[in-house]
Amino acid sequence: MFKLLTKNFWDVVARLILRNKIGILVVILITTIFFSRQWDNMRFTYTEANLLPDDHPVTVTYNEFFEIFGEEGNLVVLGVKDSSLFTVEKLNAWNNFSEQFKAFDEVEAVISLKDLKKLKKDTEKERFVLESFITDSVSSAAEISKLKEDLFEKYPFYDNFLFNKETQTIRTAIYLKKDIVNTAVRKDFVFNDLIPLIEEFENTYNLDVRASGMPYVRTLNAQNIVDEIGVFIGAALLVTSLIFFFFFRSFRATLISMFVVCLGVMWTFGIIGLLEYEITVLTALIPPLIIVIGIPNCIFLINKYQHEVKLHGNKVKSLQRVITKIGNATLMTNVTTASGFATFMLTESTLLKEFGLVASLSILAIFILCLLIIPIIYTFLPFPKDRHLEHLNKRWIGGFVNWMERMVKQRRITIYIASIVLLVVSMIGMNQIRISGSLIEDMSKTSSFFEDIRFFEEEFNGIMPLEILVDTKRKKGVTKLSTLKRMDELEELIIETPELSKPISVVGLVKYAKQAYTNGNPKYYQLPTSQENLFISSYIKNSTSEVDLLKDFVDSTGQYARITTFMKDVGTDKMERIEENIQTEIDKVFPEEKYDITITGKALVFQKGTKYLVKNLAISLTLAIFLISLFMAYMFRSFRMIIISLIPNLLPLVITAGLMGFLGVPIKPSTILVFSIAFGISVDDTIHFLAKYRQELQANHWKIRVSVYAALRETGVSMFYTSIVLFFGFSVFTISSFGGTVALGALVSATLLFAMLSNLLLLPSLLLSLERSIANKQVLKEPSINIIPDDDDDNDIIENN
Repeated sequence: MFKLLTKNFWDVVARLILRNKIGILVVILITTIFFSRQWDNMRFTYTEANLLPDDHPVTVTYNEFFEIFGEEGNLVVLGVKDSSLFTVEKLNAWNNFSEQFKAFDEVEAVISLKDLKKLKKDTEKERFVLESFITDSVSSAAEISKLKEDLFEKYPFYDNFLFNKETQTIRTAIYLKKDIVNTAVRKDFVFNDLIPLIEEFENTYNLDVRASGMPYVRTLNAQNIVDEIGVFIGAALLVTSLIFFFFFRSFRATLISMFVVCLGVMWTFGIIGLLEYEITVLTALIPPLIIVIGIPNCIFLINKYQHEVKLHGNKVKSLQRVITKIGNATLMTNVTTASGFATFMLTESTLLKEFGLVASLSILAIFILCLLIIPIIYTFLPFPKDRHLEHLNKRWIGGFVNWMERMVKQRRITIYIASIVLLVVSMIGMNQIRISGSLIEDMSKTSSFFEDIRFFEEEFNGIMPLEILVDTKRKKGVTKLSTLKRMDELEELIIETPELSKPISVVGLVKYAKQAYTNGNPKYYQLPTSQENLFISSYIKNSTSEVDLLKDFVDSTGQYARITTFMKDVGTDKMERIEENIQTEIDKVFPEEKYDITITGKALVFQKGTKYLVKNLAISLTLAIFLISLFMAYMFRSFRMIIISLIPNLLPLVITAGLMGFLGVPIKPSTILVFSIAFGISVDDTIHFLAKYRQELQANHWKIRVSVYAALRETGVSMFYTSIVLFFGFSVFTISSFGGTVALGALVSATLLFAMLSNLLLLPSLLLSLERSIANKQVLKEPSINIIPDDDDDNDIIENN
């Protein structure tokens, strides 16, 4: 009954499409215009993607820190490592260059050498006063020598903040206003103001200025993502069109396919705009992904049309059969692919939810466009010429099919041994996979800003902020000497950790105050005694508001303090060890009943987010396997067939995981998608093969051997075509400047190639080896959905065009 309903449904669909051509084209045009107007709602991300859900403890902790101290990633640093900087002309030019940024509305504060102050003791008024190292400008080499002596020898408070005394690298700190850091204003400032001024200064004074800091890096990295979208789309169109033309040798068919997938890309951008999602490193992959997935739909539909035309020469009947026979199979395969992506929506990660929703909707959209546009366009086109049908008789394709059939007939043991060996070796490789939580690992290694990141790592131990929030649980608890001593002990551990920069906190300021109290003797750059603390506190109270030592490091109530350090780009394992060492010291130094200490900052949040995504990967992949298994169970109504069909699709995933381990490709947000994408796509070949196999069983009176070989010959060519398109289509991602995107493209391509071989060799071998256990109608019952209709004589449902 259901089979009849399905057949009637597709008969109705074919009738509606071919009898309402103009109306459907008008609807597609209107929909395309509607989606194109949604493009204005697209926005490019100005923040790091939060990989954790909003209620995750790490996110909650970071938000608490944000509420108290605001955005911590607002620092842009400019640096110069050149001995010629310490000349009168260039040093004054550098100070003036830094000074001009104070005039910009986007800038909250600028700290350069000219802004550094000596903290002095005013004995007469019992207060501290500030005195500039450089009053206006330097006028002689002697002044520069005195300045270097003061900075590098006498004032350890500033060491490793604006200069590295060992290499004499100088830098300027530009603090952007916190309310513009995560907006488009930041981008305008970086591209329209900061970079042009840097280039002008470099050209004028022949100095190499390095720029970095999270706002700067994020801006340039986001621009790279935007720039690569166009490159990916162009490359995907070029590669898939060339392969398509190579197979079909028809400009007409190639142009039709390109037109359809271009519409699909337009709809994808429209979906992103309609949902008001940001363009992230993941959603940027969807448009070229739609091209790569859409072309196989075109291959199946056009190949079937040409096959039918060659068979009986009736164009209208051929188009009707394209819809009724291929429409259902293409729908099933697109639904399984979309289901693989849709499982990301069941995770708790906002980033993956958005990617999953847009990808699954776009896949269904490209299916609808293919099913509607291709048959309609062909109704207006003349009958295919003989040269357009030549590809159906290619000898090399026949040779490939014969090779597969020969392998399945004669070399099944070889296939099984090879599969087991690959499985064992891959499982060894899987044990070597590492997890990467690096903020910058996926960034373009050839870009200048990446080189600048490495520069600041070498000179100042990194740019990625790591924050420690100290809650004393009482007002003015931070100013207690006991609290300062505990913080100092923790800072000693940070200083001894080579991956972390010198910490900045109220502790350094109090030490600086004692040095000033002892007339600037650097030997006394240390925490005061209890008695000294009383005198120093009175000096601080008598100081003018200009000497506000606590503003950026202690909240207004004095209950909270922050310890800021910056981190090198380290792997997840090393990051976890650093966190563990810091937490051990915290537990030892700070009594739990008196203090609440939390570690946060963007570096830690991203690392935790990556680990969280790994867990979600396992969940989404398991859900995808379960969902597709249910789907296939509903289609084939056989538990044994589910097991048989899953084996050739899971083996390529294990092989890919093994490759990642052996090649040192880590699990990270970009490569985390490989398995679900590959499984969702590769299972399509299995569905096509098993659907044809089931049909052949009925036609050949349940003779499994005959049916397997017939299904192999029938589906092998289409599976080969689509797999080659997918292989080269995903390979375009390897031209990316982002390491993670390159890995994603290469791994998915390799997985799909393994999946094709697995479905064409291992799957039919399993069917033949297990023929006794599946050679009866009880195992292969009448399917709930007849994916490929029987090749009975169609009653023409369309009498005229």
